[in-house]
Amino acid sequence: MQKIFGSKQEGEEWFYSRFNKDETFDATARTIHLWDMPSLLLYINGLVDGNVLMTLLTEMQAEVKTAEGSEGERFLTFFPYHSVTPVKDADELLTSILSGQVGFVTPEGYAFTIDARSYPGRQPQEPDNEKVIRGSRDGFTENLITNTALVRRRLRTEKLRYEMHKTTVNGKTDVVIAFMEGAASEKHLSYIRERLDEIHHDGLTMTDKSLEEFLFKQRFHPMPFVRYTERPDICAAHLLEGHIAIMVDTSPSVILVPTTLFHHLQHAEEYRQAPLIGTFVRLLRFFGAALSLFLLPFWYLLSTHQQYLPDMLSYIGPKNIGEVPLLLQLLIGDIGIEVLRMAAIHTPTPMSTAMGLVAAIVIGQVAIDVGLFTPEVVLYVAVSAIFTFAIPSYELSITTKVFRISILLVTGIFGAPGFFLSIAVLFYYLCALRPMGTPYLWPAVPFFPHGLLRVIIRFPMTSDEPRPFITDSPERDRV
Repeated sequence: MQKIFGSKQEGEEWFYSRFNKDETFDATARTIHLWDMPSLLLYINGLVDGNVLMTLLTEMQAEVKTAEGSEGERFLTFFPYHSVTPVKDADELLTSILSGQVGFVTPEGYAFTIDARSYPGRQPQEPDNEKVIRGSRDGFTENLITNTALVRRRLRTEKLRYEMHKTTVNGKTDVVIAFMEGAASEKHLSYIRERLDEIHHDGLTMTDKSLEEFLFKQRFHPMPFVRYTERPDICAAHLLEGHIAIMVDTSPSVILVPTTLFHHLQHAEEYRQAPLIGTFVRLLRFFGAALSLFLLPFWYLLSTHQQYLPDMLSYIGPKNIGEVPLLLQLLIGDIGIEVLRMAAIHTPTPMSTAMGLVAAIVIGQVAIDVGLFTPEVVLYVAVSAIFTFAIPSYELSITTKVFRISILLVTGIFGAPGFFLSIAVLFYYLCALRPMGTPYLWPAVPFFPHGLLRVIIRFPMTSDEPRPFITDSPERDRV
């Protein structure tokens, strides 16, 4: 234990030199009495629990405590709170105060902090984009301590580890690496720690998304390299499999790594139903994801190249295209659906339903009546949009739309060769992706028959299966 100031007065001058006295109202410095010691109280108003602080100060002023030793030793001996920590230097004290902790400076210059944080935020509730028919209704919040407790409640084991890191210069954002000791790969953990240490930036205002770009150097790759979840049960299940969770303070989403394309197509509902029903739901989702990507370009290809159609499918394609080229109709319709989705997000909830009905019924019908769209174009654009909404990962659904429009444009320019060539290029691109050294299409590429079977089929929980190969777990056995 060491002094960091020459006296209490020096500590007060240091505090005001950082915040400039009377320039920021929430930076508070007050002289109080702890037993017989006039001490300096430092905190940020709004980030501390006032009731806890008031109770502590009342107890410490009730009677005089005397004991042998320095002020620092007396402070630690008699302080009536479980979370009190000596401070080693002024920078540590400043960071703790800005994080919501309360600082104390004794007359001789010893400094301590207590954790009496009370961040403003909401209560855990079910996330809108990961709802289930049956299952828990709690979800992560913007409070990091709450999020770690939600996972700890599900994994009551001493092997669950939470590593705290601080990143960026001005933001000093709290980042927690969560993993199961013995299940998580040390190579993957070292990779994340090294990338966190390499971050030199002023702040992570976009929290987890900004952190993803720093950790994985995503640049202009459209595919999501990590899986986001707001459900504690999904996070706990991945931790048991050997995955690593990255939690960022002020974000309700948790990053899960390493992941593959198939992780973005999974949903908690599959594990809330019987294995056969869960398998059926999963296969429907895979089928819908594939159709969301290929249906529109393939229909356009068949509509513009009737020679490829057998007689029994001759009804495919509009008989009267109209004045607007078919390719332009599809592009306008597909992009228009995305604009409507954006408008629904930014529209107040009471008005969003009415706006959707107007867009779907009035605008669509009028567009057909005036000859802008053919009825088949509206049908296939709407069906493709519905299939896209079936993808549980929002990031992957947006990427699917970008790829669909790209394939449609190439097909419109080069015809059938362009359609199949664009699919081949997309497949090669996905095969080449290896975030954290993990093949993005595993277990399809490279081909692992048993792993692929478990991706397609939702096996019963009673089946004894090792942890996934991609986690590189040192203990594959889950028992």
